[in-house]
Amino acid sequence: MKKRSVSILSGGGGPLLTGTIDESAAERHPQSDPSGNLTKEVSTKAVKYPSLRAVADRAAIHSTLVLRLAFSCSTRGKRAYVLSALRTPLAHANATARACGQKRAGQAGLITSRSVATTYCGCASGTPRRALDSTQGKPCSVALLGLTFTMTARLSRFHNGLVGLRSAFTMAEILLSLTIIGVVAAITLPSLTGNINERTWNTQRKALYARFSQAIALMPSLNGYGTLRESTDSAGSTSIEDTAAETFVTSGLSKVLKINNICDNEHLEDCGLPSRITTLDASQISTPTKMSELNSKMTSVNVADWISSGAYLTYDTIDTKAAAFETANGESILVFYNPSCQADMQETGRYYVQTKLCATFIYDLNGNKGPNTVNKDVGIISVIYPTDSVVVAPYPHAQNASTSVSYDDSAAACTAQDSEYRVPNKYELMSMFSAQKLYGLSASSGYNTSSLAQIQYSTLAWRIAFVAGTMEPHPKTHGYALRCVKR
Repeated sequence: MKKRSVSILSGGGGPLLTGTIDESAAERHPQSDPSGNLTKEVSTKAVKYPSLRAVADRAAIHSTLVLRLAFSCSTRGKRAYVLSALRTPLAHANATARACGQKRAGQAGLITSRSVATTYCGCASGTPRRALDSTQGKPCSVALLGLTFTMTARLSRFHNGLVGLRSAFTMAEILLSLTIIGVVAAITLPSLTGNINERTWNTQRKALYARFSQAIALMPSLNGYGTLRESTDSAGSTSIEDTAAETFVTSGLSKVLKINNICDNEHLEDCGLPSRITTLDASQISTPTKMSELNSKMTSVNVADWISSGAYLTYDTIDTKAAAFETANGESILVFYNPSCQADMQETGRYYVQTKLCATFIYDLNGNKGPNTVNKDVGIISVIYPTDSVVVAPYPHAQNASTSVSYDDSAAACTAQDSEYRVPNKYELMSMFSAQKLYGLSASSGYNTSSLAQIQYSTLAWRIAFVAGTMEPHPKTHGYALRCVKR
């Protein structure tokens, strides 16, 4: 009798159905489905098994079905087939079977075509045997009258379709995802944009300060530019001839700094300057056009001297007009200039800081585009002394670190307020005084500096009395207000 081994519905992982078929009792009918997968149909003369299609459909849902058709043994001249269905993803599926009786076979996952099958068992009672293993112990057989099994590639296509459906998104899921992304973006984008702007402004600010420092160092002297003169006619009318700031830019600064456009006092906005500026204390002021609008004490001081009883501190100078220019990098610069600024005299006593300030520049890094706010796109650069000039660009904190603190405790007070801040030196505090309205500095008792008034006497340090603009030495143990600056 001729036998042939077959593999039914072969796949990439090996044959799904294997076994040995007695060609005298069964016929093979190969055919192909539209996808090209080989389909084999095994038929016998008698019984068809109708529930295998349900098994196959359930297997498609569970995604993995392994079918093996195994020839177990031959007893009394009859050929027997055992069909074992195993679902491999289920951890509790038991691949073992007992080959003794239909009840045991059913419990082990064996499927037969008879409700009652004649069994011939020589296995040891209670000893489990693998259904496909006929080498352990005495083999047992199940006699079957017939078996029909058909499987097509539809099972494979159905499974692939389920996988495709699982990998797609519905419109509701897409809309929900977009909504979540939008909410997260609305929360995080302002912060991210603010951080990017801050880094951009910091970079531009440092670059502008470097260019100004190099340009000022190339100038032989900063005083003496233009005309700043007050005259009275025969009728008693007073007029002021003021070309100081404009001449300082055109004849002095433009020689050492790349400048695209220069604007006189009547056309400041033509150089891209905003009409209003938001100060450090969040108030708004009109862009100053004269020195007195930046700080009235820069031009006129008349206050009582609380140190020398009965004496008065006075200071008067012409209220100079501002000029403006635009740099090659796009910054808009407002210029306040003092043509009579004085050199460093190594003073050890009180003096007016107004006399040492040669120029104060208010810059806007992006013109009038906004936010036009101090310590963002707006800041100041000051030049002190006409020769051997000191250039500073302070970046003060928005609030005082203390209203009364000694010199020795000032550094700790700044660190406690913010680790990136420190005590300003006397030049930085002089610059902050010249632009007092931009920073909202108003402590009448004055502000501490980090500079010692007399190096040989370490008990004295400099402070600036903002009520008059005087630089004064004071004992380090005395307490004064403190406004810290960024490192």
